[in-house]
Amino acid sequence: MSSLYSRSKDLSSRSRKSLSDSPPSSPSPSTKTFRQDRASSRSDSSGVESPSDRLSARTSTYTRRENRLSSLSKTEDDTTSKDYKKLYEDALAENEKLKSRLDDSKQELTKIRLQLDRVAQKQDRISERSTVFESEKREKEALEKRVSDMEEELKVLTELKSDNQRLKDENGALIRVISKLSK
Repeated sequence: MSSLYSRSKDLSSRSRKSLSDSPPSSPSPSTKTFRQDRASSRSDSSGVESPSDRLSARTSTYTRRENRLSSLSKTEDDTTSKDYKKLYEDALAENEKLKSRLDDSKQELTKIRLQLDRVAQKQDRISERSTVFESEKREKEALEKRVSDMEEELKVLTELKSDNQRLKDENGALIRVISKLSK
């Protein structure tokens, strides 16, 4: 019995050492279930578990963990290379969409600038017209004032002509009177 005890002790220390050498990982749901099953099998049995059972359980757990890690790394390599390719293609497609939107925006901007230039030219023409209109209005007012001044001068001139004619007539009458008196 003592040889069996020392042998199981030796196996358990080896398996602990091999487990401590393996990289730590978070227990997956399957390993948690396996540990729970192992604990329940211990409680069901007489409390004595054979060393070979423990060793095979640990070995199978370790093997499963290694298999899972290697399959994960392979699928990660495959998926990352595929993911990079897909991401690259997605980025190219997105870039093309953005380039087309940028081109559309540039064309729209050009159209809007042309419209703005047209509106600005119309405003300039309108302001020029209003300036011309204002100057024409001032000229018209000045001309109207000049016309009214000339009409006033014409009235004065006609009065002067009529006065001049009256004075000529009086002068002629006086000359006749003086010539009769001098005879």
